[in-house]
Amino acid sequence: MNITRQYDVVVIGSGAAGSTVALALAGHAKIAVISKTDLAEGSTRYAQGGIAAVLDATDSVESHCNDTLRAGAGLCDEDAVRFTVENSRNAIDWLVDQGVPFTRQQETAQATSAPVNVHDQGHSDSHTPSENDYHLTREGGHSSRRIIHAKDATGQAVSTTLLGNLGAHPSIETLEDHVAIDLIVERDLPTPVCTGVHVLDCSTQQVITLHARFVVLATGGASKVYLYTSNPDGASGDGIAMAWRAGCRVANMEFNQFHPTCLYHPQAKSFLISEAVRGEGGKLLLPNGHQFMPDFDARAELAPRDIVARAIDHEMKRLGSDCVYIDISHRDPDFIIDHFPTIYQRCLDLGIDMTREPIPVVPAAHYTCGGIMVDDRGSTDIENLYAIGETSFTGLHGANRMASNSLLECVVYAQASANDILGKLTSTQWLTAPPYWDESQVTDSDEDVIISHNWDELRRFMWNYVGIVRSNKRLARAQHRVKLLRSEIAEYYSHYRVTNDLIELRNLAQVAELIIESAIRRKESRGLHFTIDHPQTDAHGHNTVLFPPNYHD
Repeated sequence: MNITRQYDVVVIGSGAAGSTVALALAGHAKIAVISKTDLAEGSTRYAQGGIAAVLDATDSVESHCNDTLRAGAGLCDEDAVRFTVENSRNAIDWLVDQGVPFTRQQETAQATSAPVNVHDQGHSDSHTPSENDYHLTREGGHSSRRIIHAKDATGQAVSTTLLGNLGAHPSIETLEDHVAIDLIVERDLPTPVCTGVHVLDCSTQQVITLHARFVVLATGGASKVYLYTSNPDGASGDGIAMAWRAGCRVANMEFNQFHPTCLYHPQAKSFLISEAVRGEGGKLLLPNGHQFMPDFDARAELAPRDIVARAIDHEMKRLGSDCVYIDISHRDPDFIIDHFPTIYQRCLDLGIDMTREPIPVVPAAHYTCGGIMVDDRGSTDIENLYAIGETSFTGLHGANRMASNSLLECVVYAQASANDILGKLTSTQWLTAPPYWDESQVTDSDEDVIISHNWDELRRFMWNYVGIVRSNKRLARAQHRVKLLRSEIAEYYSHYRVTNDLIELRNLAQVAELIIESAIRRKESRGLHFTIDHPQTDAHGHNTVLFPPNYHD
């Protein structure tokens, strides 16, 4: 049975970016927001830090821009950085209007029973915060207090608020447990135009066709391509892979931000050991007990996260170790429990007493810095197709993401995309209904175990050969393996009825190939990533841009 539904706009993804663009268009268009699981199960929900924005009188657009450019290791696009920062206050104002409960100065002062100064310690001025002032924190790399937050669960507050508004709006239909398979592109025109998307309804296992005048990719990053990641299971690079197959360029796929210390335990999944543990005296140890960070940097454990992550990765690969250890057990147990109650309890639940023994840790893929190339409206190379959030490459992040700029980017570019769509809504005509998904010749698979094994193999060789520390030989091995895997998936895909796992494996393999190809082309070391055969950093940075075979110039 062939099912077609028609919407003005289809938004794929329900995180901060997808929810923002849908709400910004609500009242003007009929919108569908699709999510591969439940609406809240995306990366936004787990974002702890906050949102960077120029909100304080002592801060400036120039300062925020300069900090971001510095963090990007020479690859940030200055126009994209300025565009994002200049729109930061409007983005925060919009989130406040939506009802996001950002923490205020008054709340913080009451909680601490002491006055709280919005400015850094050591700086004095006559500013007296009113009860309406928002509490701003400072994060690594930022020269001012400019991180607005909702306690230590900003992502959850943003997600809960926006999804609540999403569900209450009559012109927005939410489709949970719907997995996007491929974009539908009309190519018999002067320029290719996106006209919809084929989607698997997981509840019925039927493929339905969503016909749309505009499609917005807000699918998040691709961190699941690596064995260890801080991201939820859905971060399989779906949007990047679909856009590439449709004919869109991608850029800087070789850059991924890693958190240096993710808890290594089969039941822990993506639990992070805060960098504050190192800040309070935690020592990084090899399995034999050797404290190895002084071998890499004079600052030892207090070195920047990229240096720490690179050192851990190097030592794990050199020794063939499954993990390293972080040990703070030399500190007073009461101090440890008081400062790290959540980490202490989580470790204890898994049989690890951090007051008595070291914690096993590995670096974890945290944020995809590259993605689908877009302009300042979120427009891709295909007409009426937009990409926003972590799935996109705007030029904001460069080789390294600046802390708390990611949620800001989601809202700023979602609003820009919405404004562009609104400007074209009345003039964009419906094109011919897209073709149905043909599965008349396929059969159900009895080899699902193969999908699981291939998934594991992919993530392992990407970790071993591509992760943080790379070499020409490792990348060549990875390229050989991913080509074999992709050919096997293509054969498998053509014979068997699609499933959620098969769709994600296909996308992960495609994204892995793009990452490997990009890494091979970068003949230098920059940002987090270090290539043994090319240890230098070029004087002038350049983006790695890949063109798909069906790219339309």
